[in-house]
Amino acid sequence: MRTLSLLIVPLLILVSCKQVNENYAQEATRAEWMHQSMKKLTDVIVHDIFSPPVASRIYAYPSIAAYEVLRQDHPNYSSLSGQLTDFAPIPQPEAGQEYCFPLASVHAFLKTGKAFIFSEDKIEAFEEEVYAEYKALNMPTAVYERSIAYGAAVSDHILAWADKDNYKQTRTFPKYSINDKEARWKPTPPDYMDAIEPHWNKIRPFVLQSPEQFTPPPPTPYDMAKDSKFYEELMEVYKALSEDAEERTEIAKFWDCNPYVSHHKGHVMFATKKITPGGHWMGISKIASEKANADMMQTTAVYTQVAIALADAFISCWDEKYRSSLIRPETVINTHLDEDWTPLLQTPPFPEYTSGHSVISRAAAITLTDIYGDNFAFIDSTEVEYGLPPRTFTSFLQASEEAAVSRLYGGIHYRPAIDYGVEQGEQVGKYIVGKLKIKK
Repeated sequence: MRTLSLLIVPLLILVSCKQVNENYAQEATRAEWMHQSMKKLTDVIVHDIFSPPVASRIYAYPSIAAYEVLRQDHPNYSSLSGQLTDFAPIPQPEAGQEYCFPLASVHAFLKTGKAFIFSEDKIEAFEEEVYAEYKALNMPTAVYERSIAYGAAVSDHILAWADKDNYKQTRTFPKYSINDKEARWKPTPPDYMDAIEPHWNKIRPFVLQSPEQFTPPPPTPYDMAKDSKFYEELMEVYKALSEDAEERTEIAKFWDCNPYVSHHKGHVMFATKKITPGGHWMGISKIASEKANADMMQTTAVYTQVAIALADAFISCWDEKYRSSLIRPETVINTHLDEDWTPLLQTPPFPEYTSGHSVISRAAAITLTDIYGDNFAFIDSTEVEYGLPPRTFTSFLQASEEAAVSRLYGGIHYRPAIDYGVEQGEQVGKYIVGKLKIKK
């Protein structure tokens, strides 16, 4: 009888954890653990006001941590070790022991995310809520503690890898030096902020071989002659709202995604915080996953693939921004055409070419199209919490095209930055999709 009892105890633990998982799978709520965790991370990114490139890095590492843990329960999913630059295999679960990998995955995600943000207390408060819910499932204490410990071990592994991506070193690099040449970028109103992340091309890519792998054609040469191509492109920005103004205004505002918009009234200045472009596409990933009724593993894989595409797309885009360092339309128009003109959207503090939203949106759209197919119609309600009505799209590619052209309507980009930005993002996205092997 003693031998029988020793055999039954581990079996009961295994069944208990599997019952927890099956209950959530049957109710289609298991994925909600990851959706809620990603939303919390987005909320903290907004609260802490991270720039778009930095935010993309914050999304990537926690997502990879969660994916690598959860795939231990899904042998048909491949490890990303050996596929991502310098990423070594994660610690393996102890043989013969039982784990609740969904719990371990969430813990790895939150612990990793907490290391990249300022407001750790907000993540910690959320952790308490999540873990209280897991404990309420009557999971055996040993399984709970072992799962938390495993998630922590994987998080530590991911953080050690992240620590070598050159981010910390770039914090000490010199600021961008303003060039007096007419064509070169200069700080823009209303705050004339320093250029953001001029050394982002020094960050280690996840899949790309190098930041300059998909360098776009150079921008149109600066030329204020009225018969020049550059002047034609400038006038297109200046007159962008002269037709279809209502629709174009809605589009521009929907895709604004500026994490810090300052407002000045007399001697008072305040800021409006919003999601970054990457945050918007993580929101679209959630919408698509929910529509497809994706389970927790599928959802985590989607977040991870999109986050990697976004991160590498920002590295690629920022490499070009500070190579061409093209002046923004607002500066040129104020200097040569209309000193009182202001763009519909506040000009972000970095060079014009290529358009970041165009590059990263296309890379994300290519990734989501590879997962869910073309003609995947969806209602994008990501911006509803920021007071904007949802918009409907017939495909991810259509959404990315609208995101791109929104920058023209908003008055912050010339046409080539948009068109070549879309091409650049498509190259990045297709390369990553072709390289990453998610399913065995």
